[in-house]
Amino acid sequence: MEGTGLRSVGSHCSISEMDDYDLSKLLDKPRLNIERQRSFDERSLSELSIGLSRGLDNYESAYSPGRSALDTPASSARNSFEPHPMVAEAWDALRRSLVHFRGQPVGTIAAVDHASEEVLNYDQVFVRDFVPSALAFLMNGEPDIVKNFLLKTLQLQGWEKRVDRFKLGEGVMPASFKVLHDPVRKTDTIMADFGESAIGRVAPVDSGFWWIILLRAYTKSTGDVSLAETPECQRGMRLILSLCLSEGFDTFPTLLCADGCSMIDRRMGVYGYPIEIQALFFMALRSALAMMKHDTEGSEFIERIVKRLHALSYHMRSYFWLDFQQLNDIYRYKTEEYSHTAVNKFNVIPDSIPEWVFEFMPTRGGYFIGNVSPARMDFRWFALGNCIAILSSLATPEQASAIMDLIEARWDELVAEMPLKISYPALENHEWRLITGCDPKNTRWSYHNGGSWPGSSFSSSLDFFTNFNDFLLRKKKECRA
Repeated sequence: MEGTGLRSVGSHCSISEMDDYDLSKLLDKPRLNIERQRSFDERSLSELSIGLSRGLDNYESAYSPGRSALDTPASSARNSFEPHPMVAEAWDALRRSLVHFRGQPVGTIAAVDHASEEVLNYDQVFVRDFVPSALAFLMNGEPDIVKNFLLKTLQLQGWEKRVDRFKLGEGVMPASFKVLHDPVRKTDTIMADFGESAIGRVAPVDSGFWWIILLRAYTKSTGDVSLAETPECQRGMRLILSLCLSEGFDTFPTLLCADGCSMIDRRMGVYGYPIEIQALFFMALRSALAMMKHDTEGSEFIERIVKRLHALSYHMRSYFWLDFQQLNDIYRYKTEEYSHTAVNKFNVIPDSIPEWVFEFMPTRGGYFIGNVSPARMDFRWFALGNCIAILSSLATPEQASAIMDLIEARWDELVAEMPLKISYPALENHEWRLITGCDPKNTRWSYHNGGSWPGSSFSSSLDFFTNFNDFLLRKKKECRA
């Protein structure tokens, strides 16, 4: 994400930690050989990689406007080896999940499961779920579907949004949408969900962030800045940011988020300032800063973004970060401290530290905890927030390296034979009943609650996840260098 615009705002930005990494160069470096006890063939898994390592650098050679969407992925032709059978299977699943609106592909449904009679909303295009699919299409030289998705969701943003007679903010993006085909009239219509149909009736906070991030990914991948510079996209970004940058009673630069308003779309005790939303917020701000035009309206937002980035990065790196030393400091906190000289600024009671943290925290390593609010720290590990913190440079190089150290040290607990667990540890017994509301979908070690979430969009983009794991390990090496 080089050239994010941080340097273009002059004296407003002096945070050296925000300098971008050249991701394409990082990915071309030799892989870091780290011995791990794995239950699968590491070499065969590495062959699942077909796009990320050379995806952006070789975009021009990969993209052929005349190529059919059903052809073999162009990225596989750039390698000397035959694609792993699982890659072909994943691409086939991804193609079958495509959703068309008036003849144009506009996204992929959340899951393809013909064995299940109860589809609920899994036959819809979710904004967050489409992102890994979109990245796969971009790496494979198929940007049109991503552009169609961006424009269609932008159109939906303009709809009037009401939930039980209450009007939502103008900038809210839908959680999902469904295309309804009428074979008799031969017409297509779209039904969007802004929370009025969702389980728990909650509006998504992260959809707007993912939209901005994906717009930036499209711009970087294609080199086409014209889409982001259109008045419609500029206005869409401003509407999203207006919701997030509004001033009120909150004394923190972090963004308040209710339970169920993010990827963890069920009650899991993440109300407050969950790490996932803060990391996405930071990444969306940086992406918007790179694309916002320096006109009359854009300049005002640029100044507000820069100020918020400074405050947010300081807050997250200072108060959400936990390592062995910080854990010892918290354990020795004094309580009921008053005035600006207080060390225990959130009045965290040391007795509230769960016992599992002391066994989980290695002497070398660290992570961003799940939540920080008055008298309460959520010490759980959340994968998405920590990984996005690294990719967006919310984490300092030292913190990024420490997160990788933690994953290495706790590989069996966090990874084992599956992708990274969404959260750790799982809520169990009375705690599960109290916090989740006895939600059967979130029983211990399943779904959001300590398990992995290999949904359709994510498993179809298996090559992305394989490379993402390798990328994190190489980024760790770069940080140490």
